Amino acid sequence: MSTRIVLLVTSPRLPAGLLTAEAWDTVRSGPVFAAADSAQAAALRAAGVPVTVLDTDAQGLLDAVGDAPLAVWLAGPHGDQPFARQLGLRLAREPGLAELELMYGSWDPPGARLLDAVAVLDRLVSPGGDPWKRAQSHRTLAPYLLEESYEAYDAIERDDLDELREELGDVLLQVVLHARLAEELPDGRAWNVDDVAGILVEKMVRRNPHVFAGEQVQDIEEITANWERIKREEKSRESVLDGVALSQPALALTAKILHRAARGGVDVPLPAGDDLGPALLRVVAQAREAGLDPEAELRQATLAYAEAVRAAEKGGTGE
Repeated sequence: MSTRIVLLVTSPRLPAGLLTAEAWDTVRSGPVFAAADSAQAAALRAAGVPVTVLDTDAQGLLDAVGDAPLAVWLAGPHGDQPFARQLGLRLAREPGLAELELMYGSWDPPGARLLDAVAVLDRLVSPGGDPWKRAQSHRTLAPYLLEESYEAYDAIERDDLDELREELGDVLLQVVLHARLAEELPDGRAWNVDDVAGILVEKMVRRNPHVFAGEQVQDIEEITANWERIKREEKSRESVLDGVALSQPALALTAKILHRAARGGVDVPLPAGDDLGPALLRVVAQAREAGLDPEAELRQATLAYAEAVRAAEKGGTGE
């Protein structure tokens, strides 16, 4: 009966020692080897399972295994793919030497790469990391947060989902970077990415009782009404305009304020006069009454004008 060599792969994003029952049974059934010490090797040793470090090639492992019916190769955090490939090719040429089996002792949980993003940003902002990122502040990074959000918006407008995937990564970079910088706030004001995620989770659970608390709703309109009610109770706002982002583009800001005022039943006459500002405000109000999004309408008209400019340029150059 040939030797059975189990290549045991585990998730580096889970606590060491958190393995399936099958994996624990396997590592207790034969000698365990690894290319280097690791947190996983330390956890096995702490549980009474010896782990031998072998800085060698496939033949060296075969020699160390000898006639043992079962042996385990504990893969490192990156899976030891070159070594596994070398061993697999060797056994493919001489199948009588041993049987190679791949076993997953643990799997990456959903969202595991988010942990990688946090780790990478921590490395970049920590001493010895990237000087540029270490020199930033929430204020200096603010324009990039807007820029990356606009680029993601553009990808959505173009229905380019591949680009959207990348642009959302850039937005995520800003979120994680802001959270990492906040860890170094002085005087007990520090917070981190777990605080950001924790607040988000609590908010989503609280504002969706129809999902998490068994509340019965009839339709999406009732869900939206519940959301707004819960939000008002949370914020204890004194004005219907509290919470409006005043730094957003003026056209969008105008539409938002008109929307909030109408929703809150606050009837304030629109300003009179022929000056440009009041005139634009009245145009936005008219668009809302017609059920139109003034920001989208102006964007569409502007992009059409941009195409006309490009066409005129080509005509002027003889193309």
